[in-house]
Amino acid sequence: MRRPRLQTAIAGIAVRDLVRDFGTPTYVYDAAVITERIARLSRFDVVRYAQKANGNLAVLDLMRRRGVLVDAVSAGEIQRAFAAGYGAGGDPPPIVYTADVFDRDALDLVAEHGIAVNCGSPDMIEQLAERAPGAELTLRVNPGFGHGHSRKTNTGGEHSKHGIWHEDLEDCVARARRAGLRVTGVHVHIGSGADMEHLALVAKACCGFARRVGPDVTAISAGGGLPTPYRDEDRDVDVDAYFRIWDGERRRLAEDLGHPVRLEIEPGRYLVAESGWLVAEIRAVKREGANHFYLLDAGFNALARPILYGAYHPMAVAPADGSAAERPLRDVVVGGPLCESGDIFTQDDGGVVRSERLPEAKVGDFLVIGCAGAYGFVMASNYNGKPRPAEVLVHDGKAHLVRARETLADLLRGERIPSE
Repeated sequence: MRRPRLQTAIAGIAVRDLVRDFGTPTYVYDAAVITERIARLSRFDVVRYAQKANGNLAVLDLMRRRGVLVDAVSAGEIQRAFAAGYGAGGDPPPIVYTADVFDRDALDLVAEHGIAVNCGSPDMIEQLAERAPGAELTLRVNPGFGHGHSRKTNTGGEHSKHGIWHEDLEDCVARARRAGLRVTGVHVHIGSGADMEHLALVAKACCGFARRVGPDVTAISAGGGLPTPYRDEDRDVDVDAYFRIWDGERRRLAEDLGHPVRLEIEPGRYLVAESGWLVAEIRAVKREGANHFYLLDAGFNALARPILYGAYHPMAVAPADGSAAERPLRDVVVGGPLCESGDIFTQDDGGVVRSERLPEAKVGDFLVIGCAGAYGFVMASNYNGKPRPAEVLVHDGKAHLVRARETLADLLRGERIPSE
């Protein structure tokens, strides 16, 4: 797919109108894209959204209304799920808490509301038993290998902190039994942006772990990790082929265990990444030696993926006057306003600055950063005293403000100078 370098509209609404109504920088999400991604995964028994990718309440509400359940990794995310209308009880559970530790707030909420738990560390087993005796749980297993778009997003292998090491699985099942808990599910996730070859290995490994747990297993989770096509040359993942791999393994497992086994998938990025754009204003155009720069009013305080992972995001210029007339292209380095040399959106892993081929632009034009619906706002900060952006959801052709832009007063709220 060839993405445009000049973009005048998002989800059918003119960029200049979005800026007029909501300002910059602003995240804009297209509900139709999210709905279409959910539909692609409908062959799985359960689609469970990893809300850490984008926890906006309007996004969570959209997921819930379309039958998607939710995964939470903190007390705050459990509360977000409640606020979006999810309940605690049910089969399958509407909310699953997945983590490698229980902080005290999370354990309190899990115990109080009977939230289902997916344990990623052996120590969590006795901690859960003490507060929720007789509970069922699933185990997140580290299969000994990982894969993803960056070393920092690999969640398997001996260098990853995530999951119960595969060699310790039987010991953890025995610990659970001694503590009066029953292990009813197995979850494996090896990283964000894994390829199909590695994802197929996960299916085989997960079902192998389930056999080792035994007949109490009633559910397996494929985790997440489905790749997102950020670059023009990237291909969409074949979701039907992926389902067939897991379904084949699931059917063989069900035959061995003697009862049906529920198959869940837990996408985050896959459901929301391509639904989102970050719209920023170009505030300076200048030359530094051989490099031509567009400097925006958004930096890594608004979108941290490039500085964290060298992540690529497609970009386009949106003329302030709304014109769709072609403009000459040039190689441009795109950066933000922060007092950091690393505040560059066009960089590769390791901080190597690169350029992007973009139309000629001037101060006052807008820069649209695509595939920004996942790990965008949720990783935003107030670094350099910057308020976090607004968030807008476009639904049925109408733009809704779903998070107000922070104000300068918000930056000081909660702080105190002690009296002498």
